[in-house]
Amino acid sequence: MNLRGLARTVDVRRMVDAAPAVLQITVTAVAAYAFASIVLGHERPLIAAIVVISSLGFVRDARPVRVLETVIGMTLGIALAEVLLIVAGQGIPQYALALAVTMLVARLVSPSAAFAVAAALQCTLVMLMPLPEGGPFTRTLDGLVAGAFALLATAIIPRDPRRTAAREGRRLVHEHVAVLRAFADAMRSGDADAADRALSRARSTQPVVDAWTAAVDSGVAIARISPFGRRSRYDLDRQRTMLTGLELATRNLRVASRRTAFALRDGAPRPELAELFTRTSVAVGLLADAMGDVEQLPVARQAAIEIAKHLDPERIVPAAGSVADRNVVHALRPYLVDVLTATGLDVADARDALALL
Repeated sequence: MNLRGLARTVDVRRMVDAAPAVLQITVTAVAAYAFASIVLGHERPLIAAIVVISSLGFVRDARPVRVLETVIGMTLGIALAEVLLIVAGQGIPQYALALAVTMLVARLVSPSAAFAVAAALQCTLVMLMPLPEGGPFTRTLDGLVAGAFALLATAIIPRDPRRTAAREGRRLVHEHVAVLRAFADAMRSGDADAADRALSRARSTQPVVDAWTAAVDSGVAIARISPFGRRSRYDLDRQRTMLTGLELATRNLRVASRRTAFALRDGAPRPELAELFTRTSVAVGLLADAMGDVEQLPVARQAAIEIAKHLDPERIVPAAGSVADRNVVHALRPYLVDVLTATGLDVADARDALALL
């Protein structure tokens, strides 16, 4: 990689965002290693540190159940390998047998591929590393110690669930804004190719929705067990409401995107629709501020209502406009309803805000 390419990959914000996870992993891994080494008297208990690092990780989903699943997978791999080590001894054939058996048992126990990989990695460490002092199942005990410390860390040293979830929520809002603005520019110039690119971007929004969902679910699970996370429950519940609305809005954004791209195949500019999409992007963009400031929700709601109550295809599209153009406006109506529900408005009230047809 050249220096220019390296510069593009450097992201200070990414480093700052990772700081809570780095702190949690570092403290927990060192604590688990120290406990196994000093209290239990195990010589170089590498497994204790490795299990902590792997189970906590940098994933968005830091729910205790996910951490527990990873710990169980790793401990299973360690225990199976130690049993086979006692029965068959060390060597390449023994390692092959242990690895195959471990992965098969892991797939039997759990449908998760990550579970089997975690078990296989620990099996590899046990079978190929020198035998530790302390007798059989020393490393299994180290794995259990690490699992206990990792689960304890999710409650005692939690990552900020509100901050993580809000960041993922803002990403989704920014994707909506980017798609709406791209379509506005395409309609202003009549650029069919630009509309197709905007459609492709709208179709690729599902991973962003999934990331926000995982972050909110993880945050709620952590807040339930952490004495420091209970203050986050209100904000996370509010984000769940926003998530429900914006998840539905994302689906309707794809519908509106398809209709808009179809309408622009003739290459004709559509300034009226361009203005509508621009105003909608501004209203939706206000939801990003509401992620961290509840007082911004009424502002975002009112901005969306002002658009919804004038969202009449017959008024927006000129008399000479095509049916395809009117279909674009029709597609924006359920989209605006979902955006309004994301602000906390009841579905019935959101529908009542729409212009009568």
